[in-house]
Amino acid sequence: MNKAKYKYTVTTGDDGKRVAELLRSEFKFSHRFRTRMKFDKLVDLNGQPVPSHTVVHPGDIISIRLPEEKSDFPPEDIPISVLFEDDDLLIVNKQPGITVHPTKGHPYHTLANGIQKYMEDTHQSFKIRFANRIDMDTTGIVIVAKNSNAQNEISTQLRARNVVKEYTAVVRGVIPEDQNDFTIDLPIGRPIDDNIHRAVLPDGKPAVTDVHVLERFRDTTLVRLTLHTGRTHQIRVHMAHIGYPLVGDPLYGTGDGMLDRQALHSTRIVIHHPVSGDILDISAPLPEDMAELIDGLRAQMK
Repeated sequence: MNKAKYKYTVTTGDDGKRVAELLRSEFKFSHRFRTRMKFDKLVDLNGQPVPSHTVVHPGDIISIRLPEEKSDFPPEDIPISVLFEDDDLLIVNKQPGITVHPTKGHPYHTLANGIQKYMEDTHQSFKIRFANRIDMDTTGIVIVAKNSNAQNEISTQLRARNVVKEYTAVVRGVIPEDQNDFTIDLPIGRPIDDNIHRAVLPDGKPAVTDVHVLERFRDTTLVRLTLHTGRTHQIRVHMAHIGYPLVGDPLYGTGDGMLDRQALHSTRIVIHHPVSGDILDISAPLPEDMAELIDGLRAQMK
């Protein structure tokens, strides 16, 4: 087992309470994790495992151990660009052309394989839990929770829409000067079952995207997009539906040759740290191909 990670010192106001009460009031653990703590005997009082009905007194120290966990993806020498890391989270800047985790179509050469190698190189052991995911050819921020409590906390924030998610994209067409900021509020669904393609559909799930124009070029526009929901291909579907498909998007655009993938990058995310509650404001620099594309578009305007 790992050493105790979460601790609480019992106060005079807690005298006579049971351990279970303080686990609910003083820690932000999910019900599932509290159940696991009980059955795996992960709760200590003054350094000794105790049942949850144990009565506490002032000065007692409640501590919770996390179980040793690990992933068994085949390690591969895939570069991992770390944006933030501590005992609970690993936040990385994903490169284009790799999926986040193995799938039937892409069983190897994934971000998970690269993180497995990164763990070995940094002498760590944790189960790889992706708290968010982005498309294979979308770049940018991916959050890995190093334990189930961190994963549950981030997932709760995402479901409650308490997370800021910003993307940078280059779209085909010049958005009019009088539309610097607007919102696309259109439901998205799957027209054909078992098909990856999504579309705006009357009976689709709610999907909301804020659009802010950053820069206009000759026949393209650089935009910042803020997601209020997390539907599959949401940005790609929304922008194509209103007539501004992403540059390089073969599924919803034309695959125009300006970029060999959709010009979409997860630029910024703001979350609350799953343990401390502190605000984490994480930004990821643009990948080289998108930066070069934007520089080239600016050069055409001179």
